[in-house]
Amino acid sequence: MNRKGNTSVYSNQSSIHNDLATLVQKHMTSTWQEPIPLHDREAMKKIIALLEAHDGPLILDSFCGTGMSTAKLASEHPKALVIGIDKSADRLRRHVQTQSCNYRLIRGNCEHIWAQLVSANIVCEQHYLLYPNPWPKKAQLKRRVHGHPSFPLLKQLGGSIEIRSNWKIYVDEFAAASQLLGLNTEVKSLSATEPLTLFERKFAANNENLWVCRAYSSLSL
Repeated sequence: MNRKGNTSVYSNQSSIHNDLATLVQKHMTSTWQEPIPLHDREAMKKIIALLEAHDGPLILDSFCGTGMSTAKLASEHPKALVIGIDKSADRLRRHVQTQSCNYRLIRGNCEHIWAQLVSANIVCEQHYLLYPNPWPKKAQLKRRVHGHPSFPLLKQLGGSIEIRSNWKIYVDEFAAASQLLGLNTEVKSLSATEPLTLFERKFAANNENLWVCRAYSSLSL
């Protein structure tokens, strides 16, 4: 994921990518079968153990960074097990522990974790993808969450999905891609007065707009 210090988004793309629908439909008709490395299989074992020890819903916080959002979500949903996933050991080490005891941070590749959760028939109640991952160059569509071949797994994981970004095209694309999966979507502007992430805190300090897409099936209502 492309993490840069400058929060402004500069792009040579002015609207939803022309290739989005074709790319998503291609991924919907195939199964992503990238080999899962040992460390991600070990991460899944930790998640299974946590789930077996917890009697309550699962909330995923993918690309959680330092886990600020994971801890906040855990305090808002005390009956849920909130699992934050990030591939960076350095970011996870910078987590500031809170008093909430219903969350854990797991180092792993999110897409590989999603695939294993789906294979294990594990569903989540809510799924947050709060890292504002635009990859703003037009040629970078396949690097965005909805351009990746693992994207259809998000529907299979169940529950409601929420993404946030300061680049509205990215949010609009996610909504359009989710609709192709058969999900209902809503896109709104969002105030960052109560930021869930360090990025949102920075956006608020810079008076930048923040956008949210919520995607859900009728079954999750």
